[in-house]
Order: sequence, then C-alpha cells, then structure tokens
Amino acid sequence: MVDAGLIKECADPALKPAIVEKFIAAAGSQDPLAITVRAGNRVVLVPKPPTPEAAMDLIRENIGRNVVRVGITQYPAGLGVLEAGALKPDLVDACANMRMGTALFAKVYRIVLKWYGNPTGKQAEAQVFEDAILAWQSGYFEGEAVFRAPSPGEKETDPTAGNVPGAEADDAADKPEADDRSEPAASDEPVDDPNRAGIRVDLSTIGAG
Repeated sequence: MVDAGLIKECADPALKPAIVEKFIAAAGSQDPLAITVRAGNRVVLVPKPPTPEAAMDLIRENIGRNVVRVGITQYPAGLGVLEAGALKPDLVDACANMRMGTALFAKVYRIVLKWYGNPTGKQAEAQVFEDAILAWQSGYFEGEAVFRAPSPGEKETDPTAGNVPGAEADDAADKPEADDRSEPAASDEPVDDPNRAGIRVDLSTIGAG
C-alpha cells in the first residue's frame, strides 16, 4: 500500500485519497523506479534499474520506439516529449510522479464520467472507475486518446472531488505537442482491443428520481 503521507502531500486534490489508493493498487506500482516497456501488445522485459539515473537511461533508450510507463502511477513517460533529451528526472521521483500521475488520471476519470452522463451512486462510481483504469492502461477510451484529449469543464459534477471543490488537473501538463510519444497512434491499436469495445452499460439513469 502506498504511504498515506505521500498521498496527502503529493496527490492531486481533485481525487479522494481512497480513489488514489485504488488507482495505484489497480494500475500503479509500489516502486518509484518501476518501468514498464510495451511494444504493441507485447511487454518488453527490461532490467530493474538500481538508481534513478539508471532508470532515466532506460527510459531514454526506449522512448520513441516503445510505450514506456514509469513510477508509482505508471505515468506515460513520453507525454508531451518530442525527444529523449527533454525527459525530466521528475518521472522517477515518488512525489512528482504521484502529482503528475494523479492529475492525469483525474482528467481521464472525468472524461469517462462525462461519457456516462455524470451518474451518481456507488454502482456508477465503480463502473466509471473500472473504465477509467482500462483507459489509463490502454491510453484510449471509446477510440479517443485520453491523454491528449481536452479536460471536461470544471463545473461538471465529479464524485471523486476531495477537499478542494471543483479542483482540476493542471491541463497545461496534460496537453502535449502534436506528436508526443506517450502512446501509439490510434491506427496502431488492434481492432479487437476489448478496451475499445463500442457497447457499454448505460449508467445515466442510476440514482435518478
């Protein structure tokens, strides 16, 4: 389990601590130096880096050729990066990775929540969270590249809101340049990818009346 103090100090305030814990448990890592490299649907085995410097070298070696996820939140290392030299060591810093990753996941969550019509209730929240995790892992939701997508408006209802009502992720960090290296282009995704299935349960009526 991720340290509660790290969550309190570093996680984006738009997410409740409980949501952050579930997010890390479902899609993240306990190791700030954890690196996952994927080529298409295949996971590429890479050596565990012993130091932050070695971790950054490993990221630079793979960025641009493969999809690279990094750290506690398994943040997409190439988001907004056009060349390996622009990568920052913040990626392998526990607090910075937590801050960037939870801010980006908060945006992904809002995109999924909006698609469902902003439903309320525990059943709806569980379904939205599950789809948000799938979107985080694949980079896509309903065929849309979620990391590059604009964030829904601040005034939308968000059941994940924590101590800062209406708090939003820092979209400046979420809006990469045109050809960032965070995820493969949509054309690279397999047609039968279950994460991009077109049929989903309509939760818009949950909690109504």
